[in-house]
Amino acid sequence: MTDHKMFCFQCQETAKGTGCTIKGVCGKEASTAKWQDLLLSVVRGVGAIAHELNKQQLDYEKTCVGKFLSDALFSTITNANFDDQAILNKVDKGISIKKQLLSIARDHAVALPDYQEVRWGGEKADYEAEGEREGILRNEDADLRSLKELTTLGLKGIAAYYEHAARLNKRDEHIIDFICKALSVIANPESDMQSLLDITLETGKYGVDVMALLDAANTETYGNPEITQVNIGVGKNPGILISGHDLKDIEDLLQQTEGTGVDVYTHGEMLPAHYYPQLKKYKHLVGNYGNAWWKQKEEFESFNGPIVFTTNCIIPPSKNASYAHRVFTTNSTGFPGWKHIEADANGHKDFSEVIVMAKTCDAPQQIETGKIVGGFAHAQVFALSDKIVEAVKSGAIRKFVVMSGCDGRMKSRNYYEEFAKALPQDVVILTSGCAKYKYNKLNLGDINGIPRVLDAGQCNDSYSWAVVALKLKEIFGANDINDLPIFFNIAWYEQKAVIVLLALLHLGVKNIHLGPTLPAFISKGVLKILVENFGIAGNSTVEEDLKNYIL
Repeated sequence: MTDHKMFCFQCQETAKGTGCTIKGVCGKEASTAKWQDLLLSVVRGVGAIAHELNKQQLDYEKTCVGKFLSDALFSTITNANFDDQAILNKVDKGISIKKQLLSIARDHAVALPDYQEVRWGGEKADYEAEGEREGILRNEDADLRSLKELTTLGLKGIAAYYEHAARLNKRDEHIIDFICKALSVIANPESDMQSLLDITLETGKYGVDVMALLDAANTETYGNPEITQVNIGVGKNPGILISGHDLKDIEDLLQQTEGTGVDVYTHGEMLPAHYYPQLKKYKHLVGNYGNAWWKQKEEFESFNGPIVFTTNCIIPPSKNASYAHRVFTTNSTGFPGWKHIEADANGHKDFSEVIVMAKTCDAPQQIETGKIVGGFAHAQVFALSDKIVEAVKSGAIRKFVVMSGCDGRMKSRNYYEEFAKALPQDVVILTSGCAKYKYNKLNLGDINGIPRVLDAGQCNDSYSWAVVALKLKEIFGANDINDLPIFFNIAWYEQKAVIVLLALLHLGVKNIHLGPTLPAFISKGVLKILVENFGIAGNSTVEEDLKNYIL
């Protein structure tokens, strides 16, 4: 036991690079961390029981196991849900499902493992009496704890992507099967290093699968992303700012605002909505406002209109923030005092309250002008493949640098802007996720008409670069993906970046550079395994990394 009020080390900005123990750097209160730990304990119990019942072909839809696991895991991602009551409501839902599963097990005489989280009924009073038992520090062995947490964080990323795909009616029970299997391994106190390492690496395999599922859901619904110039200025009408990753939400919002005189602007990771033909057709989708998530406090003030959060990336507002009353949440997100918009039985959401508020607001204040270019997902890159291959063979393009991932507040992240600026003119940046905001507004030019920054889209669209790399391997007849002229220099912040990393490892990508710091949840023993087997490394200086890997 410790005197910590909480313990959380899942994000890159965790306190002192070791763990938040009083209050989260993200703004998460100790009470919220406690209830999230409780929720994850219930998740592990549900997953472990469901794993055994899978042998009886458990009906995920009827029991709501799949929906509960994806929602609960997603809600514990960094900057997603700060609302204690919302978390406790999910705990109650999980306990109800757990009791239902226990009843099914009894009725079918299914023997369940004797794990504490399977036996425990999940009552909150029992949890409080046990203190930190259900938290991260319940695992005393640093290496075992590290692998369990690495897998858990990967599952959170899988859950996030799966929820988006499911909202577009794309589901795959094999992915839920795996989540349950992995939770069972994590819940087992007897799991050893090898079994935990195996399940961690297998998590990467399902990371690839879930990103492929979401890619199919997005492109089949909205078309393949196209090269698009996105306005970063403002119009004269009042506007609604929509942030996050959920494309179904922006589609619903665009449909409901059409003809109302209210414009819609994207923010942060919603920028790639502009690249999809079925979304960009809406004339009142005016542009993208602002930058990455961490600048939202000042940008939400100047936007003037209501803001809708569809996923994580929330920063708690300051006490004197004028915009706090005009922020709405939906899906797995939440914040105390903010209005939460629920979907109806058909998955439809009513944004009328947001629209009514927008009409009373001033138009957004202009903070910049110009355009940025994106839409280079795998289908678009394949359309340019002849041009790209010719540029590579002629020497016009010497190397590609994958700079996908997350942006953040730390000054150390300026490394990525400086690295992009310093790259030779024959190097192309492949990007996705909000990491691009460090360099997507720089004038880095083009190579034979090919922009030197190719933006595939959101963090989950890192899948595009894996597909492109495998295609280049085929075109150039390379024996190994690591023989290609591609350097992976990845910025991470939260758990969706973790599953992208594990997915790349599954695909055989080696020598990935991860920064601006290595994860606190990676123990020395586990780091040694990752270095020896995959060549994982941290950043050095811009000059040294250019010299060692580019020049």
